[in-house]
Amino acid sequence: MDRRTFLLSAASAATANGATWQSGSVAHLLPTASHNRILLKASFREKPHAPVLRVGKRNVAGRMTDTQGYFWSFDVDGLAPGQPHTLALLDGRKKALCDPWQVKTFPAPGEAAQRFRLLIYTCAGGDERLKAAGGVSNFLPLAQRHRLFDRALSFGPDAVVGNGDHIYWDLRQTGAPPRYPEDILASTGRFVRTLPALGTPNEDVLKRVCEQQIGKLYGTRFRGTPVFFLQDDHDYFENDDANAQMVTYPPDHFMLQLGRGTRQLYFPEFLPDAARPLGLPGASAPDKPPGVGESFGTIRFGNLAEVALFDCRRYLSLAGPNAWIVPPEVEGWLQARAADTRVGHLVNLSSMPPVYSAGKWGDWYPDILGPDGKLTVKVEKPYYQQGWLKQHDRLMQTLSEMKGRIPIWISGDMHAHGEARLLRGAQVDLRRNPVNVFLSGALGTGTGWPSGGRRTRPYPSQAIEVEERLPALEENGFLIADFTPEAITIRFFRWLPKQGEEAIDRLEPFRTTEMKRG
Repeated sequence: MDRRTFLLSAASAATANGATWQSGSVAHLLPTASHNRILLKASFREKPHAPVLRVGKRNVAGRMTDTQGYFWSFDVDGLAPGQPHTLALLDGRKKALCDPWQVKTFPAPGEAAQRFRLLIYTCAGGDERLKAAGGVSNFLPLAQRHRLFDRALSFGPDAVVGNGDHIYWDLRQTGAPPRYPEDILASTGRFVRTLPALGTPNEDVLKRVCEQQIGKLYGTRFRGTPVFFLQDDHDYFENDDANAQMVTYPPDHFMLQLGRGTRQLYFPEFLPDAARPLGLPGASAPDKPPGVGESFGTIRFGNLAEVALFDCRRYLSLAGPNAWIVPPEVEGWLQARAADTRVGHLVNLSSMPPVYSAGKWGDWYPDILGPDGKLTVKVEKPYYQQGWLKQHDRLMQTLSEMKGRIPIWISGDMHAHGEARLLRGAQVDLRRNPVNVFLSGALGTGTGWPSGGRRTRPYPSQAIEVEERLPALEENGFLIADFTPEAITIRFFRWLPKQGEEAIDRLEPFRTTEMKRG
């Protein structure tokens, strides 16, 4: 061990006593974990020479994920479950690139864990330099988002779900030009759709766009907490729109390249789970670490809790009455997990929210903003696919029919907090065991809330029947979900800029919902 490595190791030990963790040349770190594997994404301010990740006595070579040598992935398997593992990044000369730190693996699937805490938020992305009409900020400054993250992490979550909209840089339907000012475009550059996303000038543009919204936002804050990032519509660089000009989803080739490229560079894929088929769409791609998924993932915490994560945009279909939001193979996986009662709690966690609608095309529901400015199902929504609602009902019925478990679905996208119980779908009665539905709160949305553009806040769809327990609140914040063998407790945290930044440091739940197993 060279002198620098020794000093950094000593600094790491001192961190527990209040010293500052030293990031060295590391620009960002985002790990994920299962019970026996850690996958880490990292970027560097200076090109590292043959970097390795040291875990205990093992050295694991990095895999370069860009074409220029600044972005790397590290994949370590065969780890002991439920244990903290000390990680150290070194270059090929065994020189420390940052302080060591720890990541804890989850309990093994057969272990009877007693407590699990999950932090959930949505819509963390956005370039703070962008302003809406009239100079209103579209997105919170990074300093305020950092403070929200720090407060959320102070509660000690075991894992984090960043649920969609990590990037806002829509290109054609609502994008640049003319949406983005010329000075910002000059600093980022413009994409060329006829070139590949990586290995061409597009790679530099992608990095400049993502660095403002992901790299600078996360830095090394989450280095010790496993993260799970779902992608939503904006993460493929378009809003969900359908009109005579274009239908944006499913993503075209260039959109898919940008979405895959963003994940490849910045945040980890979903690690395999024995109960999730390796051949689901977007899984086991030959250019990714072995067996990982890009769109559908699992958080498995012993036999206490399982969270099924699913992207609702990448594979949606436009087949009218036979259309789906998630492919049939994914629906089958979700149904199988609901039927496996060896896990105490099951949560559906999707990028696209059920129950709530704002009249957008990309909803589960046929609601649209009517001439009177209110949501209605009496006016036909152009390009809406009836099969989406049929699949919604099937998935909700699957949750409702679980025995001895709490039916629960948590989602993002809506830039809001919300809570409701779904009593009836379009065609299915769920009153015997209603599904508990939560909106997670938005991390990055500025003062120009989506209702300013949508002309309505989110409301429960008129195609279903719900008991609305918390009307949708367009406020910044996050959720913390606590799992014990007997119950799930959801705590809501909210903040608005008018409260002042100092209030973030004192945030406490404004609402708590406890659901006990029957």
